[in-house]
Amino acid sequence: MAAEAAERAEADRADWQDGLGSERVAALLAAATVTVGDDVYMKDGRGRMVPVALVPAKDQLQDEMVRTIVGHAKDLSEQIGRFRGHTMDDIGGFDALLEAEYGGHSRQSVKGNRTYMSHDGCYKVQVQISETVAFGPELQVARDLVDECLAEWAADSRAEIRALVEHAFQTDKEGEISRGSIYSLLRLDIEDPRWRKGMEALRDAMRVVGSKSYVRIYERETPEDGWQPVTIDLAKAA
Repeated sequence: MAAEAAERAEADRADWQDGLGSERVAALLAAATVTVGDDVYMKDGRGRMVPVALVPAKDQLQDEMVRTIVGHAKDLSEQIGRFRGHTMDDIGGFDALLEAEYGGHSRQSVKGNRTYMSHDGCYKVQVQISETVAFGPELQVARDLVDECLAEWAADSRAEIRALVEHAFQTDKEGEISRGSIYSLLRLDIEDPRWRKGMEALRDAMRVVGSKSYVRIYERETPEDGWQPVTIDLAKAA
């Protein structure tokens, strides 16, 4: 049984490598050494040319392994890029057919989230749009107005509101404001005119500066089963 499993694994590996192609891997492996006359060298991390005979066998084997993995990874990355491009083209073409059938332009097909299903209900493709939001100078005005409210409310203000305000205006390591915390602040129903003016400034500060489309693919055995993702993420792949 173990021998059969090993044979299957080796055959699967060969099929995988054949499918990816090996030109890039061969090029990376060839670049590992430099031949000068009759001597063969390998470049080390300091840029020095070291005779291959002086490079430990395990280091040579590690170099070969890494270059092979990187070569296959770059091939796979290109395939995924082409797959994404073809997928978005197919979805865009289908959306265009729908628009032509019903007349006019569908806002959802242009920018909204949507789901496409197979007729048997066992496969679906989801397109989700994630918007990038930046905060303009109105953010500081909003913070000042909110701080005025908190200072005047003093002991009368609830501790949870103070904590929410502090959290909302904090920045992360990249200097970004948390949209979720800002939305939590906007949901508070407070009658103070300065607070409302501050929330107005906060809304005006939010600007959509870009968006990105994500495609997620799911399958299931029957319509009664739960959905299982078709994984492309290397860390989560089977």
